[in-house]
Order: sequence, then C-alpha cells, then structure tokens
Amino acid sequence: MRILILGGVAAGTKIAAKLMREDRGNEVIVLNKGKHISYAGCGLPYYVGHVIEEKEQLIVNTPEKYEKLTGATVLTEMEAVRVHPQEKKVEAVNVKTQEAQTFAYDRLVISVGADPVKPPVAGCDLKNVYFVRTPEDAISIRAAADLEAVKRAVVVGAGYIGLEIAENLKLLGIETHVLDMAPQALPGFDPEMAAYAKEKLLESGISVVTGVAVTGIEGDGRVERVVTDAQSYPADLVVLSAGIRPNTAFLDGIGLEMVKGTILTNAKGETNLPDIYAAGDCAMVRHAVTGQPAWSPMGSTANINGRLIAGNIMGADLAYRGVLGTAVCKLPGLNAARTGLTEAQAAAEGFDPVSVVAVVDDKAHYYPGASAFIIKMIADQKSLRLLGVQAFGAGAVDKIIDIAVTGIMLTGTLLELADMDLAYAPPFSTAIHPFAQTLNILMNKITGRFETVTPAEYAKGAAEGYRVVDVCMAPSIPGALRLELTDVNGPVDGLDPEENILIVCNRGKRAYLLQNRLKHYGYTHTKALEGGITFNHVTT
Repeated sequence: MRILILGGVAAGTKIAAKLMREDRGNEVIVLNKGKHISYAGCGLPYYVGHVIEEKEQLIVNTPEKYEKLTGATVLTEMEAVRVHPQEKKVEAVNVKTQEAQTFAYDRLVISVGADPVKPPVAGCDLKNVYFVRTPEDAISIRAAADLEAVKRAVVVGAGYIGLEIAENLKLLGIETHVLDMAPQALPGFDPEMAAYAKEKLLESGISVVTGVAVTGIEGDGRVERVVTDAQSYPADLVVLSAGIRPNTAFLDGIGLEMVKGTILTNAKGETNLPDIYAAGDCAMVRHAVTGQPAWSPMGSTANINGRLIAGNIMGADLAYRGVLGTAVCKLPGLNAARTGLTEAQAAAEGFDPVSVVAVVDDKAHYYPGASAFIIKMIADQKSLRLLGVQAFGAGAVDKIIDIAVTGIMLTGTLLELADMDLAYAPPFSTAIHPFAQTLNILMNKITGRFETVTPAEYAKGAAEGYRVVDVCMAPSIPGALRLELTDVNGPVDGLDPEENILIVCNRGKRAYLLQNRLKHYGYTHTKALEGGITFNHVTT
C-alpha cells in the first residue's frame, strides 16, 4: 500500500513509523515543507532560557536518521500545493528549486500543522521581532537575548507558550511584559483561577496585561516599543505568540469539510473524502465529554491520534475517544494544569455544575520542600459526575490532573473516585491524597456540611453585609472579629446566632472546622470562604 503523508513533526512522523512497523511492505512517503522532520516544539522556550543548552537537543530525528529507523521515505523542503482526491494525486513543489512533482497515493494523511498568527499591525518585520514555532525561531531569540544586550522584552500572547517564553526571558534577567487582547491569561482556566495566576506572575516579576490590543510595533530598523490601545511598552525584543492558524489554504475547493480552516475528522481520523485522513494541529477531533468538534493543537493529541489513524489505515477499527483540553504549564514558582470543562462550559453544556476551590498540602507538611496545591474541582450536582479540574502549585500539579483525566474519561462520579488507593509516602503525597481531599471537600459542600462562598462569588460581592470572622493561624484581617478555633466551645460573646457570618482562615480548613462548631451552637447563617486568604484578598 502506498501512503502519502503531508507533514512531519508529531502526527506525520508517528503515523509513518507505526505504518512501517505494522507492515514493512508499505510504501510510506512523507512530504515536509520544512527541513526538520521531527523537532521538540514544546521545548523551544526552554532553549531560549538556557534550560536546554544545546540546539541539537531540539532535533528529535534528522531525515536521514528517521529513514533508517523506520524505513519510510522522507522528502524535506517539499511543499504540497494541491490535492486531487478523485485522481488520488498530490501536487508538490520543491521550496528551493520550485520544481513541481506529482505523487500518487492509495491513502493520504494530511498533517501539515499550523503557523503562527501574524498580527495585522505594522512593524512585525522589524529586527528583533520573532515568532516561536521552529528551532530556528528559538535559536534566533536566544542569540538576540545573549548577544545584543536585551534589557526589555514584550511577549504578545498570554497562552501557554507565551507565558513559558516570558518565564525563560525572565531567567535571563530581562524585564518582561506579556500582552493579550483576551480578558484573561491562561485560556481554558476559569477567570478567578487565571486572575490568581496573573497576580503570582506579577509577584515573580512578569507583568501580564490583558484586555489590550497591540496596534503597532515601532522602531528605527529594530524594535524599540510596542504600542497598544492603552499605552506603549519599551522593548528591545518582541516575541509574537498570539495563536496559530492551520496550514490548510491549499486545500480550499477540493471538498474537504473544515471549520475555520481546521479539517473535520471522525473518531477514526477520517475526513469526509474517501481514503483521506487528517491529524495534528490542522485537524479537528472530538471533545470526550461533549462529543462536539474540538481543536487540540498539542503534541500529545497528535501522537495519540496519529497512532490510532495508522492502525485504522492498516485495517483496525479504532475510535478516538477524544480530548479534554488537558494542559500543563511551568511558570515561575507556580505550575499550572487543567483538564475537562470549566464551570461556564459545563453550564453551557446543560450540566448543573458545582465547584470548590481548595488549598491542600502537596505532600506531608513536615517533609522538606512541602508546599500546597490550589485545586478547583467541578462536578455535576445531580449525577455527581466529575467534569473538570484546574490546579496550581509549586509541585507536581500534573499528577492531580492525570488522576482527573482518568476519572473524567471513565465518566466517574465523585463517589466512585472518593476512595481510590492512591500512592502515599511523605516525599510524594499526604495520607489522604490531595485529589481525594479536594473531592471530600466538594462532597461536603454538595451535602450541605460545608456552606461556602466561592472566590468568584466573593469577588462579585456575595458576602456583602456579612460579618467577617478571622480564624487564621494568626490575626490576619484588620477590623475582623478574631476567634481562636480551639477556644470556641459554646456560643461566642458578641456574635449573634442570627447574623450573617463569613468565616475566613488561611486556606479554608479552619473555616470549615469553626463553621462545624458554630452550627452546633446554633449559628445558622455562616459561610466559609473557599481558599481563605491564600486565594482571596479579604477586607472588612
């Protein structure tokens, strides 16, 4: 069988390698527009910051090495320019010589990826204005930062790559601002979680400004400033990371079903055209919870779906269950991860979402290096089905998210996930795992044992008129009534059992314990503030 694959990097190389492992008699040809067949795109920010020192480490496989390893044929710097589905042929052009060539196929896989979005403003072509998509981009950024005395940088785009680039520029001692026209950083997080991350980034020395549009990039030959609709930012270096766009313009008019340039596929990776598959950043998959088309331009998605497509080409009957928007991002002192639906998305899909924000230990509190996770867990109030989890922390937030992914993919309920035998030893976890602790807190909220105000509700004024009671480890809220948890063994003098009371502690646990006591002594209108002063700014 002759299988033609348009594009390499993640999906294309995975499919080609799997096809050749399945049957060495296959004729697999990979046409790749660039000269690199396989490189570590997700590692580019860390090369900029010298976390990865050698540029050769970014190249996973050279074309020659890949051909020897897999048996597939690789033609680099060969750009597909037209597909003829009825004739089962592809026209391609050598990007150096402009020589045209036609390739026939029995099966075609389109995995041409995506390119960075170039903002429609003047100045993008000035010196020291870069994108970050290829190894050459990262090499150029680091060279400029190392050799040209860059003191101030602006990153346009507050998504995962933009924030990772910002962190690595900061590692080089460069004053860094991140600008984004979206209302929040970290797409895919709920607004209050994104706001917390934004504040922590500022504390680390990285300014993130959202809700501003870049209107121009100015300078005399080289960049000097970035102009927005609010103000200007001096810059010696600019990195444009404002999103990507699928490289599918050459497919217009051939009958492929697409959404905003992204190719629609079914669970088998097939397009609407016979014998044509699509994978990677140019293709749509499905969301595992909603069943709706979803774009997941991630190396993980490309590899998982690519392997499945190769199996189907070889006669298997495999269905991709879909994605959850799972992501993890390393930030200065604060790793961020998420999966599943946000609270707003869950409501839009017809669920009855209930959530909790919990601050829990990430390992035994007495173990050196112990810190905390901030976890937002979202479930359906009626069925108790787990829908989404978002987590921050200095430690391994990915383990929280990976547990959540397992639960969501298996349509697990909170009751089914509550007593899992998760790994415990002081260097790794707490005796009751932080995921299980958060789940227990959410169950207490659902059953009414824990009556709360969420951080999002508090920010919107839900606790106005409530009397604030400070039950922190030490007095922390000026003007609030201070109570020591262990001293409350009956009605509290000066505290009316009928008044509205907001109990606030450092994280939320002591507020829950005090609420439990006060309820016993007849206080019927208490609320605990989720996340305490760790997550919220509390005033009286």
